Amino acid sequence: ALRPRWETSPAFYFVGTVVSTIGFGMTTPATVGGKAFLIAYGLFGCAGTILFFNLFLERIISLLAFIMRACREHQLRRSGLLPATFGRGSALSEADCLAGWKPSVYHVLLILGLFAVLLSCCASAMYTSVEGWDYVDSLYFCFVTFSTIGFGDLVSSQHAAYRNQGLYRLGNFLFILLGVCCIYSLFNVISILIKQVLNWMLRKLSCRCCA
Repeated sequence: ALRPRWETSPAFYFVGTVVSTIGFGMTTPATVGGKAFLIAYGLFGCAGTILFFNLFLERIISLLAFIMRACREHQLRRSGLLPATFGRGSALSEADCLAGWKPSVYHVLLILGLFAVLLSCCASAMYTSVEGWDYVDSLYFCFVTFSTIGFGDLVSSQHAAYRNQGLYRLGNFLFILLGVCCIYSLFNVISILIKQVLNWMLRKLSCRCCA
């Protein structure tokens, strides 16, 4: 009742909530053709989005590996353990170790967690100012949206008009895109940690049973 649903910008927003699996439920197709079309593009759109999220996590890990490897090389050079230039005949194998080095899952978890908190705080400040929500409600909206739960009790960009509407819609899109990517990656890392803990518990139980 507050704004047209199927103009270009709201329709684009709707497609984003579909392919990201957020699914607020504030806007839904009403015709048979619209529902059939949603099934068709939703199948490929959701699959493509999941692939995009996985590639995002891979790029994050590659970036962290590059930065932390560069810091490690700088530290070794300052301490004199790594020469300024080295070749294949160098007796020092530290460079070869660093070439295939990757950050641990704990480093990735810490950095993604900090980035998720910072992103949520900045987005909540924007929603509090523009949407008029409480800051806690804005944080709640960020988690529900970024985690793709999508209850639909709070939905952004639903008023008929906003001050600096174009800028707000762009900011809203970027925050949701980055937030979903970040939280999806964070969930993947947490699932790895849960798997490690479960494997450790199973090994402990196996040792006790054998004893």
